[in-house]
Amino acid sequence: MLKTPADTFMWNGAAEIAAAVTGGRVSATTIIEAALLRIREREPLLNSFTAITEDRALAAAQEIDFACAAGKSPGPLAGVPFAVKNLFDIRGVSTLAGSKINRETAPASRDAVLIERLEAAGAVLVGALNMGEYAYDFTGENVHDGAVHNPHDLERMSGGSSSGSAAAVAGGLVPLSLGSDTNGSIRVPSSLCGTFGLKPTYGRLSRARSFPFVASLDHVGPFARSARDLALAYDAMQGGDADDPVCATRAAEPVLPLLDRGADGLRIAVAGGYFKCRSAEPLAAIDRVAAALGANRDIEIPEAELARSAAFIITASEGASLHLDRLRARAKDFDPAVRDRLIAGAMLPASLVVKAQKFRRWYRDAFLKLFDEVDAILAPATPCTAPLIGQDTFAFGGAELPVRANLGLYTQPISFIGLPVVAVPVPLEPLPIGVQIIAAPWREDVALRIARALETKGVVAAPRPAV
Repeated sequence: MLKTPADTFMWNGAAEIAAAVTGGRVSATTIIEAALLRIREREPLLNSFTAITEDRALAAAQEIDFACAAGKSPGPLAGVPFAVKNLFDIRGVSTLAGSKINRETAPASRDAVLIERLEAAGAVLVGALNMGEYAYDFTGENVHDGAVHNPHDLERMSGGSSSGSAAAVAGGLVPLSLGSDTNGSIRVPSSLCGTFGLKPTYGRLSRARSFPFVASLDHVGPFARSARDLALAYDAMQGGDADDPVCATRAAEPVLPLLDRGADGLRIAVAGGYFKCRSAEPLAAIDRVAAALGANRDIEIPEAELARSAAFIITASEGASLHLDRLRARAKDFDPAVRDRLIAGAMLPASLVVKAQKFRRWYRDAFLKLFDEVDAILAPATPCTAPLIGQDTFAFGGAELPVRANLGLYTQPISFIGLPVVAVPVPLEPLPIGVQIIAAPWREDVALRIARALETKGVVAAPRPAV
């Protein structure tokens, strides 16, 4: 396929684009026009967008160019195109949350807080992205908008529920995107599509004006094709927010200036036991990352399997509670797989939910004690590389496991207690796969430093797709 100007611009990172715009080497309008062209060219293959905000994007780019011409600083993300999972409110666009039912809601009157913060830093919103219905999905197969295709093999899943967010970044449509992660919905598609993804500490980034799934588990965060871009976006979005009751007001030091300190001196271990790899691809990825970091110690995470079970219970129960009225009135308008899980959640006995919550408190305390011994823990992100779209099972440790329920096998025990995690892509052949870098609460800087060190060594990278 011939390379177009859009191809040239869209494979530049966010930091490079912003530097070029700020330095006058290219206009923001040129960048956004190139992004829109790239989206029009590639979107029919990937199916990652559900709305393109072309007029808004071109108007914003023009304002950035005016600011640059006047000698004003447009911000650290000047002219960088980004898109967001369609559960974030976008002014003038209905917030779908991947559903059929939400198509009938009025367009949002105001942008989500994280969109406002990225735009304040100079980034330019170009659209909304496909996702699993109501974020209850690990596959990226949306029955209303169609499956999102993996840029590395169009016959394969992108992962979910932030499916379009990962595919759009991996496919070179945008250098940055936003997603959400309740049980792994940033880290699973990051792993399958070969991008960097950040699930920050629970409460670190504002969820205001985004459609919820499980309030006690929901996180929001960025995707990027480099650790530096991930940190750049993260820094732009930090800060407390009174409109999100769990968003911390504690000040965080910007990560970007710390990024190149490297991983020397950090105590890094590999998660053992439950997280011990039982398939070739995640094992190869963990081995490469651990060897590059000199992480030769295993550490046991207590009762991780029970943690996953408790996460299932809390997810199903809270999710069902949110959707009870919709289930009663419009059950036929749900994806049947999502509907059935929500109905099952509504029937869970309260005593079981209470036990899950009690266990959650114990598990968090037990897990946090591990950070007395280490600064970060490595774990696989997914138990396999991207399955084929429509594939029902995958091989795991000599058994066949259902795809839909088990792509989050390694992510759920971590989401459950709100720890910060960076998913890094290991470019295996023929498909990439991710590794989780898990840090103590509020220590996103540690996980991002390790990700950057691995990137500098050439061990992790977001590979360009062949298609």
